[in-house]
Amino acid sequence: MAARRVRDRNAGGRLHLTPEDEARLAWWREARFGMFIHWGLYAIPAGKWKGEDIPGIGEWIMHAARIPVVEYEPLAARFNPTRFDAGAWVGLAKKAGMKYLVITSKHHDGFAIYDSAVSDYDVVDATPFGRDVLAELAEACRKAGIRLCFYHSQDQDWHEPNASGNDWDDFPPPAKRDFEGYLREKVKPQLTELLTQYGPIGLIWFDTPMLITEAQSEDLRRFVHELQPDCLVSGRIGHGVGDYGSLGDNQIPPGRAVGAWETPATMNDTWGFKTEDHNWKSTTTLLHLLADLAGKGINYLLNVGPTAEGEIPRPSVERLEAIGRWMEVNGEAIYGTSPSPYAYAFDWGGITQKGSTLYLLLTHWPDAGLTLHGLRNKVKSAYLLAAPDITLEVSQTRNDDLDHDVLELELPPNGPDEHVSVVALELDGPASVDAAPLQQPDGSIELLAGMADLHVPKRGSRIEVHPGGVIANWYNKANWMSWKFKVVEPGKFDVKVVTGTLRHYGVWEGGHRIRVSVGGSSVSGATAADEQTGGARASYFPEHVTNLGRITIDSVGMHELKVRAEEINKSALGGVALASVRLQRA
Repeated sequence: MAARRVRDRNAGGRLHLTPEDEARLAWWREARFGMFIHWGLYAIPAGKWKGEDIPGIGEWIMHAARIPVVEYEPLAARFNPTRFDAGAWVGLAKKAGMKYLVITSKHHDGFAIYDSAVSDYDVVDATPFGRDVLAELAEACRKAGIRLCFYHSQDQDWHEPNASGNDWDDFPPPAKRDFEGYLREKVKPQLTELLTQYGPIGLIWFDTPMLITEAQSEDLRRFVHELQPDCLVSGRIGHGVGDYGSLGDNQIPPGRAVGAWETPATMNDTWGFKTEDHNWKSTTTLLHLLADLAGKGINYLLNVGPTAEGEIPRPSVERLEAIGRWMEVNGEAIYGTSPSPYAYAFDWGGITQKGSTLYLLLTHWPDAGLTLHGLRNKVKSAYLLAAPDITLEVSQTRNDDLDHDVLELELPPNGPDEHVSVVALELDGPASVDAAPLQQPDGSIELLAGMADLHVPKRGSRIEVHPGGVIANWYNKANWMSWKFKVVEPGKFDVKVVTGTLRHYGVWEGGHRIRVSVGGSSVSGATAADEQTGGARASYFPEHVTNLGRITIDSVGMHELKVRAEEINKSALGGVALASVRLQRA
């Protein structure tokens, strides 16, 4: 059977999209890159409460420090961001090449950043600032041609006794809360305000479904579409009913995504401003992530956390301006593109496509040219986006016996960009590639979980591919996985099993025993943290590599690799959270 994907309760979009759904998504797929803004009262304490540093992300300080409503609410009287300039914020997004802007109209603390008639706990009625932030942003977005979108916490509201999240104030226990009443009396009236007072809205970015039922999620989605039929609803509305899926915070799957997905991501480690968080990702890292996500068909929603005074931190500004300079030259390889025709990524970077053009986004410049296996098309021309008048030499060969195609691309000694250089390949038609996992030029083969055939011999058992690209719910030893892959240079291979976690900032969990076999050759062993996967992808969702041993593949052509679990640590979240199996030439 083909790999089955789990519809994540918290993150997933709907599995089957109608033509109407696809039409609604068209602008969002074209955009690819957006700005997230987390801004509210939490920017005042900025990670500190009563003189103490509070661990965790800035906008969750009320929750992390268990601050009672009566102590947190007075922050509103101190909120006076006199340096707020809607035009400057939107202008920065435009300069960075971002096409949509998502701002927190109300975060989990319950404070509205606009003039709400539902409650006086808002920026106009409760603060000395007294200005409707969203009205000013709506006007600035309209002038700049940026789509305005709103984050709105539909489930958690720590200010409200009948919402979820606040378990430190004298509120009813969750089972006795009138959550339906909260939806009826606060959430829907505020959504009505947001969707009737600020013009066309691109999407509503819901978050953290906890008490909400599937019926309530469905009803809320219908409610948004009734008010604005073209407004998208994010996957975090809950129960997989969103118009598109939202991956975990800073989550990047190892291979191409299936469906419509977005990754919300930070520039440092927090969303709301936090004084002591100076762990800024470099411009190079941010552009590598943009290239990687675009190649996997995933939108990149990159966050800024303005200060209490209303300024976007200078490190964010510098990085966004640098990204904008890159986009001026290379944006063609991002906007309106489809994901790579290959299901897997490459060690040199990613691929996007548009029409009959492939874009190779080189995050690591190859020293001796680039070799690409499996491209069926003929290349009519090749050039760098930064120097389109200079033609690059291409040679293509084919082995009919192996049904194997090889492209050799000559490159200059150095790439034109210090971050990501882009090569455009003009093809003789829409890209056509060998769909099988292929042995790469360095002799390695990587078999991603999302490309596996999943075998579930026992009725009622489960094994699925999580949207984050790892196996979920593998608790039953009777279940197993297999891949068919192509070898062009047989020999001995070291077997490396990569396992991850389904939990954001999670602790990697081992305790499993895995057997890998190819033909008559097999190895087995306990999952261990022999190596840690590096890079930004594993920074928030840790991965470890287990070196199982060495196998022999003694012939060219198609082979089948099988993975079985001989022992499973059932206390591990999701069971065996397998991400991939790597065969590395010995």
